[in-house]
Amino acid sequence: MCELLAMSANVPTDIVFSFTGLAERGGVTGPHVDGWGITFYEGKGNRTFKDACPSSKSHIAELIKSYPIKSEIVVSHIRQANRGCVSLVNTHPFTRELWGRYWTYAHNGQLTGYADKFAGVSRFQPVGDTDSELAFCWILDAVVNQFGEHEPDDVAPVFDYIAQLADEIRQLGVFNMLLSNGIDLMAYCTNNLCHITRRAPFGKATLIDTDVVIDFSKETTPNDVVTVIATRPLTNNENWIKLAPGEWKIFRQGELISR
Repeated sequence: MCELLAMSANVPTDIVFSFTGLAERGGVTGPHVDGWGITFYEGKGNRTFKDACPSSKSHIAELIKSYPIKSEIVVSHIRQANRGCVSLVNTHPFTRELWGRYWTYAHNGQLTGYADKFAGVSRFQPVGDTDSELAFCWILDAVVNQFGEHEPDDVAPVFDYIAQLADEIRQLGVFNMLLSNGIDLMAYCTNNLCHITRRAPFGKATLIDTDVVIDFSKETTPNDVVTVIATRPLTNNENWIKLAPGEWKIFRQGELISR
């Protein structure tokens, strides 16, 4: 299956360290060789980089690992294809506009028997041919049908509703999901998803997949709060929190705000 990575922070932060570990799983320490992608939010805008090549061999991935793009929300994905061909159009994350914001989504898992469930998508259409993108379009369609064409003042009920939709999708197979509107970052777990929140006092962290160590105390201020979400822990000397099946969490500026 694929692997997920995301970050929520209270200050613009780069994800070079975590992405360096994830990229190794795209062909070196893992079998996820069917493409990769990453989206960085900057205010209401975002920038997305994708490649159908393995992340461990991608020149674009080398750029991400060497150039510290700072963002408060990042969503990333490395792919092991099971639905849809290996192509740029099928690489995650996927992005759609809703209520004047870019919503970004990535999925890890495989669904079966979903054609009837997702048959009614109308406003949001998939471009590729993956179950993942179709599920994303179905979710957004359902959100618009439930809440209308204008963003509600309180988006908490929106994410509560999305969690209910994810519960329905989970009945069709493995559905680990990352979803963001550029303000909040949602993580929904079926089987494999974990997170860590780093705050002062910061220490050193060592990647599992490659020989890289970072001392966060030299890269941060005492007020920084950074949460990283991943399919599997990326470091071997920190305490990652594993989500339970069916559990979901919302992070804003690095802090857990709902679950």
